[in-house]
Amino acid sequence: MGNVRVDDKNDTDILVKDILNLKGNEIYSIDAEETLPVAVSKMVEKDVGSLMVTKKHDGWGQITFYEILRAIKDSKGNLKYLQVKDVMVEKIVFGHPEDSMKDIKSLMIDKKIRYLPILDKDILVGIMSFRDIARAALNLATHENSMLKRYIKNWPRA
Repeated sequence: MGNVRVDDKNDTDILVKDILNLKGNEIYSIDAEETLPVAVSKMVEKDVGSLMVTKKHDGWGQITFYEILRAIKDSKGNLKYLQVKDVMVEKIVFGHPEDSMKDIKSLMIDKKIRYLPILDKDILVGIMSFRDIARAALNLATHENSMLKRYIKNWPRA
């Protein structure tokens, strides 16, 4: 299971870098000048819920299915001429590879973030979603369960 952190309560926790190693760190992006229909097509084609937005000389932005759904509502379904830059999130919160799964779960819940970009020394190295966290938590629980069963099976008889 890679690097596992043990906190004060003796709970184990997996690190973001290990979750990225398990899921891969593919990052899909789109230009801020593209239209929302292009963004929707790309998200469906890549089976992702977010895209990082490249902005010329101005860092990153992010667009998720939530911003697109809100734009559909606000425009009464007419996305044809809306651009990604019109609806994207510009103030992005980032996670880091050494963060624990518990830390990023709390961060994502507190900040209402569905997709968390991960930065390592100012380099974007992946995107973390709640689905990724759930999968990692399930893997960790399965691993711990297996270890406990092995321990109980080898329990010395009195």
